Formats: sequence, C-alpha cells, structure tokens
Amino acid sequence: MPKRRTKKKKVSPLAFLVSIGAFALLIFVLLFYSFCWNRTKSPQIYTKTATLAGLDDKLGEPFGIAVKNNEIYFSDGDQNKIYKLSGKTLSVFAEKLSTPSAIAFDKNGDLIIADTGSHTIKKINASGEITVLAGTENKSGDKDGETKVALFNAPVGVSVSEGKIFVADTYNDKIRVIENGKVATVAGGEKGFSDGEKAKFDTPCGITVTKFGDLIVADTGNKRLRVISKDGKTFTLAGNGETDLKDNVPLKASFVQPNAVAIDDFGVIYVADGNAIRVIGRRIFPYVETINNQKRGFSDGNLLSSRVNRPSSIAFDSSGNLIFTDSDNQVIRTINNGGKGVEAPQESIAKLKYSAEEFRKLAPARWTFNPADGKREIAGTLGEIRGEMIDGKQTWFHNGLDIVGGYGETARFIRDEKVLRPISTENFGTLRELLRMPTIGYIHLRLGRDKDNKPFDDKRFQFEKSGDKSVNVRIPRGTKFDAGEAIGTLNSMNHVHLIAGRSGAEMNALDALILPNVADSVTPTIEQISLFNENWQPIEQTSSLKLKGKVRIVVRSYDQMDGNSSRRKLGVYKLSYQVIKEGETPATEVDWTISFAKMPDEDSVGLVYAKGSKSGYTPETIFDYIVTNEVNPTAMKENFFDASKLSKGNYTLKVYAADFFGNTATKDISFTVE
Repeated sequence: MPKRRTKKKKVSPLAFLVSIGAFALLIFVLLFYSFCWNRTKSPQIYTKTATLAGLDDKLGEPFGIAVKNNEIYFSDGDQNKIYKLSGKTLSVFAEKLSTPSAIAFDKNGDLIIADTGSHTIKKINASGEITVLAGTENKSGDKDGETKVALFNAPVGVSVSEGKIFVADTYNDKIRVIENGKVATVAGGEKGFSDGEKAKFDTPCGITVTKFGDLIVADTGNKRLRVISKDGKTFTLAGNGETDLKDNVPLKASFVQPNAVAIDDFGVIYVADGNAIRVIGRRIFPYVETINNQKRGFSDGNLLSSRVNRPSSIAFDSSGNLIFTDSDNQVIRTINNGGKGVEAPQESIAKLKYSAEEFRKLAPARWTFNPADGKREIAGTLGEIRGEMIDGKQTWFHNGLDIVGGYGETARFIRDEKVLRPISTENFGTLRELLRMPTIGYIHLRLGRDKDNKPFDDKRFQFEKSGDKSVNVRIPRGTKFDAGEAIGTLNSMNHVHLIAGRSGAEMNALDALILPNVADSVTPTIEQISLFNENWQPIEQTSSLKLKGKVRIVVRSYDQMDGNSSRRKLGVYKLSYQVIKEGETPATEVDWTISFAKMPDEDSVGLVYAKGSKSGYTPETIFDYIVTNEVNPTAMKENFFDASKLSKGNYTLKVYAADFFGNTATKDISFTVE
C-alpha cells in the first residue's frame, strides 16, 4: 500500500519573521549578558594614546604582553627575548628563545610563553630560568598525549586559567589545552571554517578565557572571533568572514586579521585587528567599533586620530589602562585617559625607522636572482602611479622596485630573515602572490613552487591541498631563510616586485639596497608642462603668456635606465620648479616639492598625480606630476604658485625632474606679470 502523502504546513511570512525575530532577540539577550556580565560599573573611558617603551631602546618586534604587579612584560619575536618594563626602566628578563609570541602569567607567578620558533610552550620562573612545559624543541607536528611527547606547529597564542594552559596551535588550526601533564585538543584540527562540535579554524592566533570558562579565539585567517564553550561547542561571536575593517553589530562586522583578543574587568572585549584596535561591549547593545584611526601609521595623542601598525597583543594594568604591543612600529603603547606614557614626537618616531644608509649595511649586495652579481633591467620604481587617475577608479602608489626576469625563473631571498607575521603570505594563485618578511617584501611569485606549480622539496612551505592541487601555502612565524635560497618562481608578470623597508616605512630600493651593476646615465625626459588655474581650468600657453592669481603646474616626465628597453618608462625620483625674474640669478639649491626617497602617505596619490596619469595596468604610461603640491618625507599638502605675489615684469618658470642617480632635466616657460 502506497504511503500516504501529507501536506506540508505552510508557514506564513509573518510567522516566519516572528520566529526569526524571537531567535534574534534570544541571541541579543545572550550576547548582551555575555558582554556585560555582572557589570556594576561603566566601562573604562579612553581618550588618549601614548608610548611607554621603544623610543630610546631599539626593540625588534614586540609581540606578546602581560602585566604583573604593574610591571609590563613583553616578548620580542625578532630579538628572541622577554623584556620587563618597571616604570621607565627597561631590562631583559629572559633571552635565547626562538621567536616568542603570546605570554601569560599562571597562578604561581611564572610566565608562560608560546615559543613559536621552537614549536614549544615554555615557562620562565621569577629568576629567569626557562623550562619546556610541552612540545619537543625544534620539532613540529600534531600530537596529543604526555607533555614530553606532544607536538605543536608554531603555536602563537596562550592563555592561563584555573591551572589550565590553553594554546592556539596556529598552524595545526586547533585549540589545545595543557593540564595535569597532558596535552589534549579542545577544538579544531582541520583548516577551514565551521561551527558546532566539529569546528574548523584558520590560523588562530589569539586566545583568552572568560570568567565563565569559555574561550574566545581570534581566528585570524577566518577574520572572525570564535567562542568555544565549556561543553566543547564552537560558535561565531563576531565577523562575517569578509576582509575589511567595518564596524557593525557582531555578525555583520568585518575584520582584517584579528590577531589578539583580551577582556577587561567590565567584560568588554578588545581586539587587535590589522592596524586597528576594535572593541565589543562598550555600548548598551553588542557592537563592534574601531576606537583609533583605521590607517596604518604611528601617531599618539587623541585616540580617534592615533595610528598603529600591526598591534599583536593586549593587556590591562591595575588602573584599567590598556597596554599593547605595536609590532611594526617596534614600541609598547597604551590607551588611557592621558595619565600614562609620553606622546611620541615625530623626530623620535623618525629615528625608529632605518635610514637608507643603515638599511644598506644589513646585508651584502645581490639580486633576487642568480647570478647574484649579474645585470638586471628595472621595470618600475617606488612612487609610480598604479591604475588610472580618473573619477571612480582606484589608484595607488607602487611601493617597490620591479626587477625583470624570465617566466618561471627562480627568485631568491636577498638577505637572511625569518618570518614574523603570523600570516605572511597572501593572494595565493594570483598574479599578486606575495611573501612579506620583516624588512623585505616579494611579490609576483609562485611561492615554494616551480613554473609547473610543483611544490619545492622544502617543508618550510606548508601547502594546503584539495586533491592533488595546491590551493594555499603558509610559512609559519619563526621560519628562517638565508640569502640566496629559493623563494619561488616568476609568474607571467615576469618580474619580482621587491619592497625595501618595514611595513609602513618603505624606502626607495635604489637607495636602500646595493644592487650590482645598476647604472643610469640617462637624463629624465620632460615631455610637456601644463598650467591650470586653482579650479583646474587650463591656461593656454602663448608666446605672450601672462599669469595672474594662483597657478597649478603639471609636469609630464619619465625616466629611463642604462640597459632598459626604449619603451620602458620609469617614474622620476624628484621634481620641483623655480620662478626667476628677468635679470636675477636663480637660487643654487632646488627645494624639491615632490620626492620619492620614502613611500608617500597613501592618501597623497591625488596630490602627486593629475587626472590622466596612468601606469602599470594600462597600455600607455603617463606620469603627470603636480609639482606645485608638496609630497615628500616631511610634507603632504596642496599648494600653488601665486603670480599675484610677484612684482610686474618678465619671468622664467623653470621646471626640474631628476632621477636617483643625479641626472637632472629642466624645461623653461617664459611669462609676464602685469
């Protein structure tokens, strides 16, 4: 007898909305309670950002941070040390570690460390004695069990609670716990994203424990905050998985790379994310908000306008001041009400960054190809526009040096370095695949693969597979490479884009690196000079040119280098102009208005290049420089040549365009002021 079919009960749209609304309300209540548990006081109000350490003592890469008895302890992943800051006195607490990352104190006052480079969890007692708590020194793997035989894969995060040590085992994509002499997996183990009892994580880095015993994880690669409840279930607390810095209610907010998470005494959650500090729980309802300027940089003072550069860990002192490691700025900073730390002056900030002379001394000369001392063609220089300067199109500065090679040619490291960023590789399988080392960046490569996409026989490149196909590659924090070792092969861009300098302090690689057999005896070409009034209306240039009022000067210019093909147009190194009255001698020193000694501020592309400029992804290259504006290492502002301030008479407008090697082109325009 056939089964009797039953009609499915139709759910009215109103009933559906009511059910969804009830569920949303339940989630809201749970979140509200979670964020504001037992709150008897209002959350801490922060207004200022200040610097605590690093301005006078050169730090490498401050990463993990913890506070005990109002003394600040922090790890330095570059120098392999733990520092202690007592008041204004900085001292080394422990050394001879291997890329230490997150740190935390246990109930006995011992410091627990995720020693990422050695794949272990270590303990340092009050006298500075170091012991291995779990893992095997310099052996990576994935194994639970007795602490002496357990294995980790470059763990980055640790948190301590009630005798348990929780570990973000970053490149095993899992959360582990050390308890009673054993290591066990709490959640995760397969790279990906899923909630529930079989949760998946992607490069988790930060971890903290709530007062209820739940874990909050900064799931860095998934761009989310996750919660692992005491019963082992995982759910997403905040983040929609998109790569962005977008404030919103938790599940609609976007993160860039949440690296660390911490909870203050009021239950407010703080997150170190990309180049920002984010917070959840300061409002009456759950909301992710950014409390500082969202753009990378280094500036203290007013909290909303202050800038940071890859914050990696967050802690709180007994007064409720937020303390954090500002890793790529190489300092320890605080967010408070203005009563702690100093507002770093710009001259002190400038001293933290390498000069080109200092940078050149860090490594011997070599190309990023073999032979190391051969001769190579340069295809692009720092400061060139990328994209096309027209309304509605994105443009940006080229931040490196393009060194030409052949398709599939092996690219090599130009200096000894180790990986410090937890996520150091990006854009896998695209033409912009890259690896960012502390002081050098490499772009347009098949990382760890030959021209046929076959992985190198090098376990430092950890590939993710889908069947037989590689779909991603990670290089764990703490991984070391030597100059000359293979990094990958060239894709169809047929060049390595080489970035010189730390993130946020990029320099012109022609100045910062010693590149063998580089020569430039070719003077830049000035194709034309265009004049505009302050409203960008063209000023016609005639044999009897008369100028009045504010004038904009636009110079179309390009450079070439010895050995480059004639079609290759490079950006110039610096430009300026002079106004000389008839019969007078011009100033011998040129005040260069536009200079590319260092990477300009990202907001100044429209101050350097006029509409119509285009390069990199266009069939034609046009560099139209607005030389009346000022964009250089000390200035970024719109400006004009004001003819109304000149006395009557005949004048010469002299424009200059120079390359890095000192070749200078000039072009003159005669005009009259009446």
